Amino acid sequence: MKHSSCKLSLLLLLLLLLCFEGSVDAYKNYTVGDSLGWSDNLAEPDIDYQKWVVGKSFSLGDFLIFNTDNNHSVVQTYNFSTYKTCDYSGDDSTDWSTTDPSATTVYPTTVAVPLLKEGETYFFSGDYDGWQCRHGQHFKINVTYGQGLPPSLKNAPDGSSPAPDQSPDPSPGDQESAPDTVIPSNFNNPKNSTDGGGDDDQDSKQSSSGSISTSENFFSSVTSGVLILFGLCHIF
Repeated sequence: MKHSSCKLSLLLLLLLLLCFEGSVDAYKNYTVGDSLGWSDNLAEPDIDYQKWVVGKSFSLGDFLIFNTDNNHSVVQTYNFSTYKTCDYSGDDSTDWSTTDPSATTVYPTTVAVPLLKEGETYFFSGDYDGWQCRHGQHFKINVTYGQGLPPSLKNAPDGSSPAPDQSPDPSPGDQESAPDTVIPSNFNNPKNSTDGGGDDDQDSKQSSSGSISTSENFFSSVTSGVLILFGLCHIF
């Protein structure tokens, strides 16, 4: 009977270890719309961004990656009325796009948006007086605390400046519209590949080191408990 109890306790400890291992998630980058990118349903009839949201867990420090073009903007707001009317003219929304729409020169661009605030968050395209928003280019998500913001984002002003985007030069004569900073599509939150390092790099390393240290301590404690319990089972 005692051996059965020991085996059961060992099994529970191992299950606890596995559960913890699965729950330690890194900050995530979500590509909005996956392969369809960020567009309206007249250009991409199959898009359904609210359906894309289903099954995903968004937390502070995650990034949303919008693969789009210069004729579709990325507006973020926490105001449902602004979202519902597809109107971002007020002070309660942020246009993260750094390019202007053009009827003659259309080129791809990538906009990276960090999630900096808990609660309901709304996104839509504000170009062409909300026309694209009213044709499917919008969605809402709920942002949870998760691990909290990484050190490199804790002092970031909430939506006060657009995120750098990735865009090719539209034409040799239009160099001013090209972005100064490039974020590759496969970048790893939250560092910029062109950043030379500095305090943010150090903060990121410290945060990663702290997370690893916490995980190692937990695994070490659980492993020790398993070994001790295993020994007691054999003794008694």
